[in-house]
Amino acid sequence: MAKEFSEVKGTSVSTLDMDPESKRLFNVRKVQKGKKPQFKRTCSHKFKRLDTNWRRPRGSQGKQRRKYVSKGALAQVGYGSPVAVKGLHPSGYFDVLIFSTSELELVDPSYEAIRVAAAVGARKKTVIIAKAEELGIKVLNPGKGD
Repeated sequence: MAKEFSEVKGTSVSTLDMDPESKRLFNVRKVQKGKKPQFKRTCSHKFKRLDTNWRRPRGSQGKQRRKYVSKGALAQVGYGSPVAVKGLHPSGYFDVLIFSTSELELVDPSYEAIRVAAAVGARKKTVIIAKAEELGIKVLNPGKGD
């Protein structure tokens, strides 16, 4: 996986060149995610106290557990992404969460990109982004540039 640089608004941003098999698997993942249903908790539309986040149905007479089509799909193995591209950012990079500038030394810019943590303040975030730009590391959440 080689890296090339392109000029965007005066800053160098690295993009990832993937091999054809990885590109194919990314397309497969995109198609699979489009077909994946929303997995919702049983009866979450009926009761305000139940959140929509997924919980496995365990009732003995539960229609969703018995796989009635109209009651919603169960989360199963077949809905997953291909293992080679599972968990990757849509850009193709591995996502690394950064809290300080010292952590930038551990990042390999050939296949990793950084995401500045939400707990980091604006002043420190600008310092981290500037140092990442010097090292040629892609930043996934740079924010609004002034």
